[in-house]
Amino acid sequence: MSEIIRRLPAEWEPHQVTLLCFPYNGNDWPGKYDVVKWAFVEIIRKVAEFEPVLLVVKSEEQQQKVDAMLQQAHANTKQVKYIIQKTNRSWMRDSGPIVVQRSDGKREALQFRFNGWAKYANHRLDLQVPPAIAKALNVPLTEVVYQGRPVILEGGAIEVNGKGTLITTEECLLDQTTQVRNPGFTKEDYAAVFEEYLGVTHVIWLGDGIEGDDTHGHVDDICRFVNPTTVVACVEPNKKDVNHRRLAKNLDCLKDARLEDGSKLNIVSLPMPGRLDFEDLRLPASYVNFLVTNGCVLVPTFNDPNDAKALGILSDLFPNLRVIGIHAVDLVWGLGTLHCLSHEITAAVSKK
Repeated sequence: MSEIIRRLPAEWEPHQVTLLCFPYNGNDWPGKYDVVKWAFVEIIRKVAEFEPVLLVVKSEEQQQKVDAMLQQAHANTKQVKYIIQKTNRSWMRDSGPIVVQRSDGKREALQFRFNGWAKYANHRLDLQVPPAIAKALNVPLTEVVYQGRPVILEGGAIEVNGKGTLITTEECLLDQTTQVRNPGFTKEDYAAVFEEYLGVTHVIWLGDGIEGDDTHGHVDDICRFVNPTTVVACVEPNKKDVNHRRLAKNLDCLKDARLEDGSKLNIVSLPMPGRLDFEDLRLPASYVNFLVTNGCVLVPTFNDPNDAKALGILSDLFPNLRVIGIHAVDLVWGLGTLHCLSHEITAAVSKK
């Protein structure tokens, strides 16, 4: 009997649905919850134009309220399927399952252990999200274990090209003092996990993430694949900004890096929006936190002069998809935007 090999598809490969979770309280957006609810409605409306939405809600009562809001916004509600499941937060990129393709033609939902980014204690409800999603999709759920230990990992910490290469950061996964995911894990340990469960044969390690990111270094705010050989990487020209040094170092790493076949990366620079602060926090505003669907790319925008530049660059990089800006000044108050809130569910492979 041949060994089953797993592969994590790239995000531009065909989706069955996009997974989202409608927030039911304002804890992540204090003072902005009312406007954030309508921002979610707009995200759902746009995604539903191009593919189905699997929407987690806490109760039937919330489902009815959300459905009414979607109808007010003229969203295609026939494209929205609800799952009733209580959660602590709405960040499906990190607490939701990662669905992989298998060499036997089937799909499998992986549950990495979620520990609130090793920062927040209230994450117990989020542990029930992967089982609920796997049940709704009717796919098996596998807990990711390495040397007898459940592995902690968020989807926002990794970026893949679907061909065997993965990009992540040392700040997020190797930190042993501040926000510790897997105590004692080395690069070799992660490489073994990535190969077994995600089909990754080559890992590119960047350094630090951007300032204001409470995940402690998620890669989806600094660098993303846009095709198997091309990445779009954030740059900050203002030398007085702490992100200038961090992003310049990451850019150097990418220039020295190789893909799974030994070839160099094609690197496209993307500007950062101007610094965005609210109350006493710097917010992790970034254009690379975009969401790819079957027909469009939704890009966070920030009422910034660089919005148009970012949309133009990404339009060139995704010539077959509509690139659409989504106002994210309010969303980013929750310390994340479109990619963080969503998770693609890869489509089943047709039998030949």
